[in-house]
Amino acid sequence: MRFLDVFRTATFRLAFAYLMLFAVSVLLVLGFIYWRTAGSLATLSDETIKAEVQGLGEQYKRLGIVGLRTIIVERAARQSLRNSLYLLAIGDVPLAGNLSLWPPDAVASDRDWINFTYEREDDPDHEKRPGRAIQVPLVGGYRLLVGRDTKEVSAIGDAIRSTLMWAIGITGLIGVVGGVWISRNVLRRLEAINRTSRDIMSGDLTRRVPVMGNRDELDDLANNLNQMLEQIERLMMGMREVADNIAHDLRTPLNRLRNKLEGAMIGHQSQEETAVALESAIQEADGLISTFNSLLLIAEAETGAHRDTLEPVDLSEIIHDVADLYEPAAEDRGISLKFVAPSKVMVRGNRSLLARAAANLVENALKYSPKGGAVTVSASVDVRSHRPTFSVRDTGPGIPEADRERVLDR
Repeated sequence: MRFLDVFRTATFRLAFAYLMLFAVSVLLVLGFIYWRTAGSLATLSDETIKAEVQGLGEQYKRLGIVGLRTIIVERAARQSLRNSLYLLAIGDVPLAGNLSLWPPDAVASDRDWINFTYEREDDPDHEKRPGRAIQVPLVGGYRLLVGRDTKEVSAIGDAIRSTLMWAIGITGLIGVVGGVWISRNVLRRLEAINRTSRDIMSGDLTRRVPVMGNRDELDDLANNLNQMLEQIERLMMGMREVADNIAHDLRTPLNRLRNKLEGAMIGHQSQEETAVALESAIQEADGLISTFNSLLLIAEAETGAHRDTLEPVDLSEIIHDVADLYEPAAEDRGISLKFVAPSKVMVRGNRSLLARAAANLVENALKYSPKGGAVTVSASVDVRSHRPTFSVRDTGPGIPEADRERVLDR
């Protein structure tokens, strides 16, 4: 498996789609955090400026321009108010405050609000710093500017934006790496399944899909496939056994048929002897036809071909007929053949197939029961389940325990 094949897998596409969904979610959450945080800081700064303007306005009304100038000089000298910006000017000439001149690049953002840049007088680097302020016109051509340094607010906003970008990048990287890792693990297990499938298609039915023991859906798939393979292997072995049994069962009658036909062709026999030989050959042929018909019936029964021909059948009548058929053979072997059944035991089925199954069971019971033994053929209806049952019991050695699972095979 080549590395680039990972990116074409359904697992990677699913992981990538989840990554995109997660990335959009992270983007929305961090964007909301940025909007709320930066907006709250800006609003707090504006509210502080408004409160200072209101306070200075009250001082101006009470103390006049001189008192206002004194208060501004006092506040501008405080280090604790370093981020607060003040400027009292007449026209463009500054009178008091911590700004050396009226901001030349002031940009009005709202009524009375301006955004601008300035330089601190004690800053040797002459750094351009952002500011936001309210400009208030006073009587006599005086102007008052009250604002705050917004560099810290901007820095916080930049930090949040940078964090947002980094979070998206890291999320994307983790998502891609995770998608590749998950895809490679899934592909490794799927490749094991495919490799096993190819080996099985090559003829090795003993191969099984490896189970990792993780108890996940792939392990469930592997277990189901292994059970299916075991069933297929059993069926194939059954087919081989059936083929061997057919060959074994047909070899003897075919040889007898050939010998009889060959004897009839020699020409040294009388016409009557030839007729007897041909009649015997016909009987052998009928036996072969009967064997093939039995195999055909079994195959049709297994495929459900006779389901449309099912009809109510009396099991008591069937086993009574079978018992009558095999009673002379039982007497010849010195075996007691008993028939036990109520007047009627009705079941829905195919009469000929049920009769053949009953005859085979009785024949086998007589074959393996010792002289003086007993064979009991019975039919009844179960009291609890109300289901009809049919059984053949004998006093023979029984079926070895190791072969009991194969009783229902062909």
